[in-house]
Amino acid sequence: MSSKTGGRGFGREAVQQILAGGSAGLIEICLMHPLDVVKTRFQIQRGSADPNNYKSLGDSFLKIYHTERLFGFYKGILPPILVETPKRAVKFFAFEQYKKLLGYVSLSPGLAFAVAGLGSGLTEAIVVNPFEVVKVGLQANRDTSAKQPTTLNYARHIIKTKGLGLQGLNKGLTATLGRHGIFNMVYFGFYFNVKNIIPVNKDPTLEFWRKFGIGLLSGITASVINIPFDVAKSRIQGPQPVPGEIKYITCFKTMATIYQEEGLASQDYEAWTRWCGDAFGL
Repeated sequence: MSSKTGGRGFGREAVQQILAGGSAGLIEICLMHPLDVVKTRFQIQRGSADPNNYKSLGDSFLKIYHTERLFGFYKGILPPILVETPKRAVKFFAFEQYKKLLGYVSLSPGLAFAVAGLGSGLTEAIVVNPFEVVKVGLQANRDTSAKQPTTLNYARHIIKTKGLGLQGLNKGLTATLGRHGIFNMVYFGFYFNVKNIIPVNKDPTLEFWRKFGIGLLSGITASVINIPFDVAKSRIQGPQPVPGEIKYITCFKTMATIYQEEGLASQDYEAWTRWCGDAFGL
């Protein structure tokens, strides 16, 4: 009897976590996708001499609107919408399960939250990477013609020409693992540790702002730390500098190449656009 009750409790908990994470993720992606498009465009552009390059956050919004209109801000939105609910569901469900497993190991609560976050991020990355490959390819397309590739057609093109492996629909998997693993490790570790330090406020409004502020700070911190992985992912999954010649192959080699050729300044704009999208993730 108790085992049945435990099974029902586990199932109910899983459904609640999946629904909560999935619905929150869907709302977030609909609101934040324009910033994600801008982020991707900044990450894949190279060289300051190109007149088509975006020079600032405001300049990018103006150029996209003037050349591609509102549609330009929502290029590639279908892949994240399709994956966002299962992605959030996997993230929060895996985090809770890893946290329970770590309860059997003598780790401090702070370290346990960080390790559980790392595990949930790595699990999440495996699910989302094929969708990221399609999304980045669609977002990188600046073509203003009416005939834009559909999500399904573009995915079929990748599978037909490159396959399902690390050169095809799972291109950039290592960088995606690093991006999601590092982000979730820092985010969950920082969030739960700081939340336990700052006392709960009895006033519902002040308590909301307490959680909001901690979530915002957690998102900013995690995003700034994982930006190199995010930039590397976009470079690997996006168009290569010279057609037919693969320059960005592996995660850490891509980071080294970007640093040698462009330094750290090339990632300044990603810091602003990335944290805007991720800081409100909870």
